[in-house]
Amino acid sequence: MGAGHSHEPSETLPPAPPRLRRIVTLVIVPMVVATVVGLLVLWPRGSAPPAEEPLPRLRGEIVSATPACPREIPAQPGGDCGTAVVRVHGEQVEATVPSGPTAPVVAPGDKVIVVQSPDAQGNVRYAVVDHDRWTPLLLLVALFIAAVIAFARWRGAASLVGLAVSFAVLLGFILPAIQQGGAPLPVAIVGAAAIMFAVIYLTHGVSVGTSMAVLGTLAALILTGLLGLLVTRGLHLTGAGTDEAAILTNVLAGVDLRGLLLAGIIIGTLGVLDDVTITQTALVGELSLADPTLSARQLYRAAIRVGRSHVASVVNTIILAYAGASLPLMLLIVSAGAKAGDVLPTQIITAEIVRGVVGTLGLIAAVPITTALAAWAVAEAHRHPATTSPISPETGHDHG
Repeated sequence: MGAGHSHEPSETLPPAPPRLRRIVTLVIVPMVVATVVGLLVLWPRGSAPPAEEPLPRLRGEIVSATPACPREIPAQPGGDCGTAVVRVHGEQVEATVPSGPTAPVVAPGDKVIVVQSPDAQGNVRYAVVDHDRWTPLLLLVALFIAAVIAFARWRGAASLVGLAVSFAVLLGFILPAIQQGGAPLPVAIVGAAAIMFAVIYLTHGVSVGTSMAVLGTLAALILTGLLGLLVTRGLHLTGAGTDEAAILTNVLAGVDLRGLLLAGIIIGTLGVLDDVTITQTALVGELSLADPTLSARQLYRAAIRVGRSHVASVVNTIILAYAGASLPLMLLIVSAGAKAGDVLPTQIITAEIVRGVVGTLGLIAAVPITTALAAWAVAEAHRHPATTSPISPETGHDHG
């Protein structure tokens, strides 16, 4: 995250004097400690709630399909379209192929997923349920990793490590903690803070400049959470109304759907905040390098003008991202011929609007906060010049 910029905060901000380093350390260290304590307190313990035992899923390859439905012969939705011979673990078995618009279309040589289940007589039966996408998916991920490293070099590698940390926190802490009954909002806040500290410092290095971006990001996340809490309560949003929410209430009894909605807003906003706060911090540093005589106020005014343009473009990105994720729902509403005045106040649509609007407001708040912090740091560095020379992550030394 945040990759693609020509300079990093630690490369462009002046060397930090000891006084500024002490101030930043006194602010950042307690926040890191609080995040670690939050992880320890909220860490999921024990086993997950018992769930229904899933049917065995096996990987196989289509040997033949008779008939090759629904490509050749239309069938009634929900019924079996035909049969296929599938090679599973070196053995050939006969499996049914479902029908309907969402059913997989199979042909000889296709890699598929087969479900194994007993019939009424206790015999084993097989059914093709989906295509096996592991190999092409791994190739796509490998291409992604190669492109990031080839373009961004060691910074790209660091960003990939940060991405791995993000998924580790999400899959190892946030989701299991909520699954075991943890309140989604505090779990999301602690998880997002852990991701933020790890990813930003791993990707951009440990420095006063990066710490300004961290503080701006954290402040914006807190504001986003508080605003989301107020808005969801004011609009009486419960987080229900979707098929996923209905399934969750059956699978996880007592899950806080409103907290889950807020958690999604916080985590979804985090990635964009990283980009904006790092950019604003680096921009202040670039302006300072171009004209060291600029005061903190002048640096802030100059950087905030660029920040407005950045926010204007990112706002469109956020809203389109949410609209793209909700495209099937929007198409369904349009096809039904419903009026906008009747549709917009509904639980589902209002929740999507709240996601985009609250996330955008948090993003807008991040720009002035981060810019002011970076301008203050530069002014302090000019007021009390450090005795050491500027150090950047390229040299492998510490900025403080």
